[in-house]
Amino acid sequence: MSTPSLKPAPLHRLRTSRRLAMGAGVLALSLGLAACGSGSPSGSEEDTTSAGTGSEAASGELTSITVGAIPIGDVAPIHVGVKEGFFEDEGLDVEIVNTSGGAIAVPGVVAGDYDFAFGNTVSLMVARDQGLPLRYVANGTTTTGEEGKDFAAVIALEDSELETSADLQGNTASSNNLMNIGDTSIRLAVDNDGGDGADMDFIELAFGDAAAAVQNGQVEAALVLEPYLTRSLDAGLKAVSWPYAEAHPDLDIGGYFTSEETIEQRPEDVEAFTRAMRKSMEFSQENPEVVREVIGEYTEMDPEILDRITLPRFKADFSREAMTALGEAAVKYGVIDDAPDLDALLPEETP
Repeated sequence: MSTPSLKPAPLHRLRTSRRLAMGAGVLALSLGLAACGSGSPSGSEEDTTSAGTGSEAASGELTSITVGAIPIGDVAPIHVGVKEGFFEDEGLDVEIVNTSGGAIAVPGVVAGDYDFAFGNTVSLMVARDQGLPLRYVANGTTTTGEEGKDFAAVIALEDSELETSADLQGNTASSNNLMNIGDTSIRLAVDNDGGDGADMDFIELAFGDAAAAVQNGQVEAALVLEPYLTRSLDAGLKAVSWPYAEAHPDLDIGGYFTSEETIEQRPEDVEAFTRAMRKSMEFSQENPEVVREVIGEYTEMDPEILDRITLPRFKADFSREAMTALGEAAVKYGVIDDAPDLDALLPEETP
């Protein structure tokens, strides 16, 4: 996912990840799993694996964990949780490592470079479909469920004949990644609006390039997320579809995952992380002014734009119903081969 330019975050230590050391087989499986983009941050030769266990927290020492997270508004709750001390209360010393998306986060967790990472729901479905033993332990970001007031929309020219999701049938749109959550959710939104989501073409464009591509006629429509959505509307473009909200009003876009090995071998750390993330999600939903302040601390988003962007909804629990609908669409449109096993993908006791 293209992001605003970054500056060093004052909240806590941020260090870039070292070049991932993994076998060619794992890398091959991981290509195309970008949560919101691809590429790699600059390397550091420090070891980023966890330095402790849950038993250390019991003795008064904090357990160090690393979390790979793309520096965008979606991951604000984990930054909020660090700032508010929710992780420290659970005995964890969290280091957030900037990633550029799932192409780094997924293999980073598989290789043990990150204890946990943020990734979108279709990327994790793809990972499981390809045999990678990954599982969500905490939700991360959810659509507002409100058409006309969400953090993701498909934009078009103001004088375009496109007005609704169904109108996208037969047209070409852009998404930041192909065969991922963007195009899958748009196709599902078109289906839900009475159109045929299969009758669309997609090209891959970064969010930062999408508005210009619409303006110069490269595509009829383009998917953009905040802050690019607010900027696009300011530039005179219009929103014709709200794919996340229209795909399902409770659609969960991304969350925090780890490996099954970590869940089995370090259950106390996983449970502590999950408890702290739930507190962070609930606090963030109740305190949007804190979320906006924190986003401004780990990105260089224009303060005037930051005050006007639509924030995601932050809720602690995944929606199994919404994930089922998304998984069925992913199978229908060839993103994955088989319907995802939600019992294996989602945290236990997901409603």
